[in-house]
Amino acid sequence: MDNQVNRKKLVYQSIAKRGIVSKTDLLGQYELSTSTMNRLLEELTGDGYIEEVGFGPSSGGRKPILYQASASRGYIVGLEISRFYSALGLFDLHLNAKTLIRWRMDEDMTPEAFVVHAARQLDAMLKDHRLGRELIIGIGIGAVGPLDREKGRILKPLHFRAPGWTDVPICELIERETGIPAMLDNGANTALMGEQWAMRDERPDLQHALYVHAGVSLRSAMMSHGQIVHGKVDMEGSIGQMIIQAGGERLGSHGNYGALESYVSVRALEKLAQTEAKIRRDELLPLRQSSPDTIAYDRLLSELSQNNAQVLELFLRTARHFGIGLANLINVFHPELIILGGPLVTAHERFYQTAIEVALTHTYYYPEYVPAFSKGVLREDAVATGAAHMVWKAMSV
Repeated sequence: MDNQVNRKKLVYQSIAKRGIVSKTDLLGQYELSTSTMNRLLEELTGDGYIEEVGFGPSSGGRKPILYQASASRGYIVGLEISRFYSALGLFDLHLNAKTLIRWRMDEDMTPEAFVVHAARQLDAMLKDHRLGRELIIGIGIGAVGPLDREKGRILKPLHFRAPGWTDVPICELIERETGIPAMLDNGANTALMGEQWAMRDERPDLQHALYVHAGVSLRSAMMSHGQIVHGKVDMEGSIGQMIIQAGGERLGSHGNYGALESYVSVRALEKLAQTEAKIRRDELLPLRQSSPDTIAYDRLLSELSQNNAQVLELFLRTARHFGIGLANLINVFHPELIILGGPLVTAHERFYQTAIEVALTHTYYYPEYVPAFSKGVLREDAVATGAAHMVWKAMSV
């Protein structure tokens, strides 16, 4: 990328992030001459990427022209691929969702069926908004890992209900079905990208952050100096294999003994409830109507919503283990902000608060160092929004 193109993209992205700005605002941010800035603004305006929106207050001379990014210069699709639910969103270039839908990932949702379904949903969105496919810049995909991001492949994810989700060339399949270029990253990374964008006004200088998703499994993402950290291999699920109890339990037939995921995940909670139902059958009265081995997460959520104290205690026991895992991450990285998401985090406010309390209790340098915690702004829409942001950040202007 030559200097002119690079400068043009940087100026465009700055305008998009900041909302409405003047040339003076931009000159104060970049070491560019007035003539160079004028040329870049003229090119961006001529290409339709930015637009004039009036005049700012004068400091003695002419009133400065104000600019903002054009929302309708093109559109981006964000696609989430998860084990329970997936989502598809159509976004303008302000990354506002024009439409965002979700669907359940059942036993019939093989990769082939998924791609066909996603393409049909996209066609319906474009028809509703009277948009042609030529206006779609790209499709960003945030998926459950492990992944090969460069090759656009989903490798060997666990716990999909439908068969076939192994070594899936998802970008190739999506491009073939839609005719639109696609790019891939893991869902935890795109969720953090989406939340960073959504918080840009509240936290414009956010540099170091963690995102942790607690659901069917544990997933995490890390941001350092404002950029997503990518390791040599896909790191999304690594947090789940953090050992918090030497010689402890193992969840299923893979992974580390005593790993965090063995104590903090939907499957770990189900296993805990099944064990407790066998031992303390009289105390878990609402659950005894079913065979203990068939107790599932949906049933636990139902009991939780009815204020079942015993079920709440199972969630809180899980939350305390979660807090230990968070403390380990915090003590290694020392982020400014930790964003927590996923079904376990949103199941009950006391789960969220308990995990934070335990994490802070075990945080080194506390209380001199106190990281902030959040459930995020976008929450369940974070993965799809961040996937669209990934395309937006990579697009040419």
